[in-house]
Amino acid sequence: MARLVAAALILLSVLVPAADMDKYEIYAVRYATISGFRVSGLVAGADPSRRLDIAMMIWVLKGVDGRAAIVDAGFHREQYFKQFAVKDFVKPSEAIAPLGITPEQVTDIFLTHAHWDHAGGVDLFPNARVWIQKDEYDYYTGEAWQQRSTHGGIDADDILELVRRNTQGKLSLVGGDDDTTISGITFGIGGKHTWQSQFVVVHGAHHEVVLASDNMYLYENLDTHTPIAQTLDAVSNLRTQDRMKSLASEPRFLIPGHDPAVFERFDRVSDRIVRIE
Repeated sequence: MARLVAAALILLSVLVPAADMDKYEIYAVRYATISGFRVSGLVAGADPSRRLDIAMMIWVLKGVDGRAAIVDAGFHREQYFKQFAVKDFVKPSEAIAPLGITPEQVTDIFLTHAHWDHAGGVDLFPNARVWIQKDEYDYYTGEAWQQRSTHGGIDADDILELVRRNTQGKLSLVGGDDDTTISGITFGIGGKHTWQSQFVVVHGAHHEVVLASDNMYLYENLDTHTPIAQTLDAVSNLRTQDRMKSLASEPRFLIPGHDPAVFERFDRVSDRIVRIE
């Protein structure tokens, strides 16, 4: 009898937290467009003559407990407007306004990786705690800068901001795969887009939504089972795509990082915002 009671308690300890898991409203927010981007820079082996106006987006998670989190933070540093054909730009901190959120109210930034267009807006959200994979943080605050060729796409000012958040006690190091430190949020190791990129699984009102960010640039990567063009390990990237697909309630709830089709497949909240449901 004692063994049966113990087994029942163990089962309850697993099932009850799942039932009580926090749920989030999930939004994709388009803060800019980069015109004429080479698809061959997104989909491995694509025709180099193909071009696409890609969506620059972040994702907003509104929790019932008052948490207002974002996945990635976009960019705003001037040099990138000279390097890329950026149009229709609104600071990410301002692009979230239609959702009734101010930059100061953002409680958390779930940072998928340290590239300039994802980590470059962290400083726009002064009160947010940043969540980043420990290996990603360790590498880009250290060894990556010992050689010229090991920190491509990483902005030194962005890394300094992450270090500053750490010194302020506002940075959390995610411990690898399937980290569930926050109710309703799971972090998963990504497909080596950077040293240790990650994706975010969000428990929505009705669905499990996987925010792939740059672990999957376009729906085309998934539909053709083709790795992203910018990865340290194509096999790892494909394996991650498969895993992300298995974690989403349906394939359509696996959300790529730069596909403008995201804003056609879901209901619009405003010109720049759709709700992922």
